[in-house]
Amino acid sequence: MDQGESPDIAQEYVAFDDGLALDYGSRLRRLEVAYQTYGQLNGDRSNAILICHALTGDQYVAERHPLTGKPGWWEMVVGAGRPIDTDRFFVVCANVLGGCMGSTGPLSPRDDTDALDPPPWGMDFPAITIRDMVRAQKRLIDHLGIRRLFAVVGGSMGGMQVLEWVATYPDMVFAAVPIACAASHSAQNIAFNEVGRAAIFADPDWMGGRYWEHGRVPAQGLAVARMVAHITYLSERALTRKFGRRTRASQSLSLLDDMFEVESYLRHQGSTFVRRFDAASYLAITRATDHFDLAEEHGGNLAAAFKGARTRFCIVSFSSDWLYPTEDNRAIARALNGVAANVSFVEITSDKGHDAFLLDEPDFHRALAGFLAGCAEHAGLPA
Repeated sequence: MDQGESPDIAQEYVAFDDGLALDYGSRLRRLEVAYQTYGQLNGDRSNAILICHALTGDQYVAERHPLTGKPGWWEMVVGAGRPIDTDRFFVVCANVLGGCMGSTGPLSPRDDTDALDPPPWGMDFPAITIRDMVRAQKRLIDHLGIRRLFAVVGGSMGGMQVLEWVATYPDMVFAAVPIACAASHSAQNIAFNEVGRAAIFADPDWMGGRYWEHGRVPAQGLAVARMVAHITYLSERALTRKFGRRTRASQSLSLLDDMFEVESYLRHQGSTFVRRFDAASYLAITRATDHFDLAEEHGGNLAAAFKGARTRFCIVSFSSDWLYPTEDNRAIARALNGVAANVSFVEITSDKGHDAFLLDEPDFHRALAGFLAGCAEHAGLPA
């Protein structure tokens, strides 16, 4: 992706000329939300599911990605006959506020100037929160004429958005599925994010955050940030099974060479990530996740965030996830139980780590499909 401009791809988007007020006191004069939809909205608009994407995801859930050419990131879950069945549900996924796939973010033209050809925000983009992301999604849902969402579903940072949706708009969410997430980041989570940010800052092409003015890309730093993050998405067992200590076949022993297969894999992850993501967006979004603390928003009482909510919850964790371990997900379930909410909890046994929710996990897929089917029956949606 060329830095300093949004990708030139065909996509659905809506612009709100009245902008959006942000939690930290700033206001965007103009808000754009890029999104994709799948399936058909029924007559009474009661079958809509909002999918909230993870940190480096985007709106291309169930179709080939226009930049990478890769399949949609959740094609195993979303589609005809899939757990989120597009023959039954109308599915919406929006690129988050602060993202770099069409929604307002650091690559967007500044709206705080009267210049005819304003530059991109870059590092002057206002600080955002998870709740700001949800408010932007709410504007989209209102625009689509949906008064109540049948379900909000998301994993990782997407799960944080699910929790915020219920906390901020409890009457708009019939069912919620937060997957492999937490109500706040641990010190370890923040530490890993800071290592990634430090790598970006240390890149000589960072140019003090003005890289786009010089036609530069802090590619090395962003790639290292992705490599560090990707390690946290896997488990030790998954890495061992996939790579072990295997070395690359043809090479000379050098301090500059990739000696082990796992090294080559991580470098590949980093280099491909740089082609589709912007460094300033990465900084804005990781900061938003680090500052997310749903209990703090409600006087230190997580249960208070859900008081009075009639939403049906299914909380999903994975046994080998050490980024958002099962205990973090159980804490959400306990808070919901504390206000007598309707909540189910399932821990999926898997050795694939945090990324298990994106991979082929039949038990998870069955649990998700079963929960949504039960909720649909209770809501009176036709089969």
